[in-house]
Amino acid sequence: MKIIVDKAFPSYFQPAYPEEFELFSHFETTAAIPSVLFAVTTWKPNGKPNVCFHAWSCFHGDRNAFFVVMGGLYQHTHTYANILREGCFGVNFLPLRDYDRLVKTIQDNQDDADEFAVGGFECCQAQTIHAPLIQDAFLTLECTLKDARDLSGAGLTAMVVGQVQRACVEEDYAREHGKRYGEDGFMLLIPSPQNLQTGAPGPSAVATLCIRRYDA
Repeated sequence: MKIIVDKAFPSYFQPAYPEEFELFSHFETTAAIPSVLFAVTTWKPNGKPNVCFHAWSCFHGDRNAFFVVMGGLYQHTHTYANILREGCFGVNFLPLRDYDRLVKTIQDNQDDADEFAVGGFECCQAQTIHAPLIQDAFLTLECTLKDARDLSGAGLTAMVVGQVQRACVEEDYAREHGKRYGEDGFMLLIPSPQNLQTGAPGPSAVATLCIRRYDA
């Protein structure tokens, strides 16, 4: 038997924290679809580097261009304002061991904060755009702003699309599957799976990848 969840908010759903369903759609916790975690990096107007620990995104393109499609980027954030102002941003992938350092940049993100210093990250300058990058990242993407739009029309979040201009991969991660997939590679957010029978909230979780099969 399948459990059906409609567009109307299920009255029996319990939030994991008071503002959860003011921020997120209930479909977020209904589906609980994993997505890769990464750091978006930009410059603040005062010249301080900004870090945004983000998920809710996908990466795809065709032979003409490759795109980063970031969903659910809040319009009130430094990151959104910085991307619109500068017309670019960096995407930085770090392994699970850096999770706590990335969380620190969420907790201490005032206007005058150097968020690279907050997280203990070494800063380097992108080559094709005006954005800082995290030297520690095993993969970085330099992106120019392609599009930004408010899909819901509520003025809360935006979908931001960046076109990748340059990728930089750490040599140890540049050998086929290798280190990118496992404890030292990509980490994924599992967003608070709801118990669809009782409505009880579940905690969010962070996962790493384990290859089970190769597509031969």
